[in-house]
Amino acid sequence: MADTKYVFNPEPVYSLPIKGSDAHFPVKRIFCVGRNYHAHAIEMSRPVDKATSRPFYFTKANSTLVESGATVPYPAGTQNYHYEMELVLAIGAPAFRLDQADAAKVIYGYAAGLDMTRRDLQLVARDQGRPWDLGKDFEKSAVCTEIVPVGDLGVLKQGAVSLQVNGETKQSSDLSQLIWDIPELLADLTQFYHLEPGDLIFTGTPEGVGAVKPGDRITGHVDKVGDIALTIGQPE
Repeated sequence: MADTKYVFNPEPVYSLPIKGSDAHFPVKRIFCVGRNYHAHAIEMSRPVDKATSRPFYFTKANSTLVESGATVPYPAGTQNYHYEMELVLAIGAPAFRLDQADAAKVIYGYAAGLDMTRRDLQLVARDQGRPWDLGKDFEKSAVCTEIVPVGDLGVLKQGAVSLQVNGETKQSSDLSQLIWDIPELLADLTQFYHLEPGDLIFTGTPEGVGAVKPGDRITGHVDKVGDIALTIGQPE
């Protein structure tokens, strides 16, 4: 109600710019897909057999969102801070128990994203069977470019994905290497959630993840989608 009083100010609307528009895309939830490239699953010592597995997910709060081009402080509590370059889906229509054939109907657009990770904390949690929140869901850990409306792009099936640290290529793959492609991910995730406009889905990272330190500059690219940049600042 208009006259509702709060004991402190409610959180702001977190959003991303939209390419070619003065409007913004309000971000509701952030879903992330774990181990969705075979070579990355192997480098994490957790190979995936698609025949006997299904996708798995973790989430980040929308307050972790930061726009491409920012400088973020090296986060607290870690000594092994990693990049993960990803294609991001922006959802533009409600979806529940979606058929794969209808995937294109719910995609508003795409972005390039970085799932920044406190790897040491994630691995401790993983090996102890605990949630990954400390390793994944922390301030300024979901970096994203502007949203590129789907337009004529349709459902992306291929396209280069790459990342550089200080100009040196660390990740280089293609969307065709996704274990579960976009229609499969949307069909699976909507068995568990009512997806809504404003949701983002980070679709997984290729092999080549690694640590960064203060002063490093990360740049990345997703073909047909865009370029991302992030500078690692000093610890707070």
